[in-house]
Amino acid sequence: MKISKSVGLLASVGSMALWMILIFYNPYTHQRAESDVLFTTLFFLFFPACAALAATMFKNPALMLIAFVWSVPVSLYLSMTPGIFKWFGMTSALYLVSGILMMVRNKRSPLR
Repeated sequence: MKISKSVGLLASVGSMALWMILIFYNPYTHQRAESDVLFTTLFFLFFPACAALAATMFKNPALMLIAFVWSVPVSLYLSMTPGIFKWFGMTSALYLVSGILMMVRNKRSPLR
């Protein structure tokens, strides 16, 4: 498997897993998230992870970069918190890395 695909897959699946932990079993509050938190994080964390997964499967660097830009605001906010949710910052950064690797790979490939 290509490195860009591995990085994108790791980031998107990792972000989805972190989102599920945040919403359904938050180890810091031991309760489910409220509806406003659910919708905000669904829109800014889970949907970009789905877009990144699609970008990985279809080898689309533009969609991967859109997922990065889309997830950055909430990911940066959560990366400044203590605990496991700081890893959202890493998953968002890995979207960028994967998108750049896809673009570099597309430029070097004679068959586009």
